[in-house]
Amino acid sequence: MPLPLAGRHVAVLMGGLSAEREVSLTSGAACGDALERLGARVSRIDAGRDIAAVLTRLRPDVCFNALHGAWGEDGCVQGVLETLGLAYTHSGVLASALAMDKARAKAVMAAAGVPVPGGGLHDRFEAGRAHVMAPPYVVKPNTQGSSVGVFLVFEGANGPPLELLEPAWVFGDRVMIEPYVPGLELAVAVMGDRALTVTQIEPRTGFYDYEAKYGDHGSAHILPAHIRPEVADRALRHALAAHAALGCRGVTRSDFRYDDINDLLVLLEVNTQPGMTPTSLVPEQAAHAGIGFDELVLWITEDGHARGVAGGTAGGRQTSDQSVP
Repeated sequence: MPLPLAGRHVAVLMGGLSAEREVSLTSGAACGDALERLGARVSRIDAGRDIAAVLTRLRPDVCFNALHGAWGEDGCVQGVLETLGLAYTHSGVLASALAMDKARAKAVMAAAGVPVPGGGLHDRFEAGRAHVMAPPYVVKPNTQGSSVGVFLVFEGANGPPLELLEPAWVFGDRVMIEPYVPGLELAVAVMGDRALTVTQIEPRTGFYDYEAKYGDHGSAHILPAHIRPEVADRALRHALAAHAALGCRGVTRSDFRYDDINDLLVLLEVNTQPGMTPTSLVPEQAAHAGIGFDELVLWITEDGHARGVAGGTAGGRQTSDQSVP
């Protein structure tokens, strides 16, 4: 029996230029291995600023985007791929840029009826000199992923994080300040038009930061989450609504906080390039739904290729993002 991707040339984009480079290399390696098991001819590309020249030379049938963070997840590399007329996986230019901008994404999701935290953008120097919101609150860069540069400020804190004032701060001069929502950390993967399940995340350190997400034994994942069925249904519905409102395609992951005391569920952000590492949530949820890792990678690849073919170019140009309400 022929392998599903026999004869298909897939370029796996990995590494990149962001603070999430190491995670992307791990995601890309796992996806590249799966693609080879599926019969594809795989070109593994550590995506640098010469990516356009590299892809022009290779002319793959489809690009599997395993990049995370700035440049690979914010619409930039998607724009390069559109210009080259190449098919690619995951969301397009508009949805990627929109989801990466936390302030604008929150406005779009709220307009679509998805509950989001309050708060807003502040100058980092203003936010670093004095509390701009009564603690407890969360400080996060407006355009980063994987909890990079995130700080929790609890009640009784003498002041905001001093890191905001340091010259070494590299995450932009506008930061998102949101009220801290106590309770449970939840996540929902969306695969096309299907929300898979709800994962409950229990960080070993008390905060689902970069190390808790990607370190060995950094957090425990409980799926399905230990929450009431009606709460799980709300999370699934909100994840689908956010995916659609932002114009996303392929696979995404929505992150939630649930205050079980006050029955408050809020969607924090939508990740358009969710991790595909051994500890990542999307492969776990897919497995729970009976979809193995190789099958998940195959679906993502075929979804990207099909959209490219629909675009009508030899390389398989992506169709444009669906409109955002």
